[in-house]
Amino acid sequence: MFVAFVVVTAVTIACNAVESVANFMGAEWVKRNSRAVGVPDSWLPFLGFVKGAAAAGLAVGLFWRPLGIAAAVGLVVFFVLAMVAHVRARVFGNIAGPVLFLALSVATLWLMIAA
Repeated sequence: MFVAFVVVTAVTIACNAVESVANFMGAEWVKRNSRAVGVPDSWLPFLGFVKGAAAAGLAVGLFWRPLGIAAAVGLVVFFVLAMVAHVRARVFGNIAGPVLFLALSVATLWLMIAA
């Protein structure tokens, strides 16, 4: 169980760190996806900060669980809201990303609590 905890958490950290950097860089694919659901480009740095902070919180959470649990809860909420944005905008062509990130966040939260 501990190995699964470390591996899933590491994957979640890596994915959110990459997303954070892409948000800060204003990557075209990030802009395209966010615009499709009605998120203005001006929000991208804030969203990048949130994802980066969550990734850092998960990294610390490998050693201090309360912070990791808080970071994982934050990511679950974040990606539930991303799913809501996609459904409200009826944008389903790129919904696989938020679904994957939500699944990773839920798995990380569960493992943070259970391991």
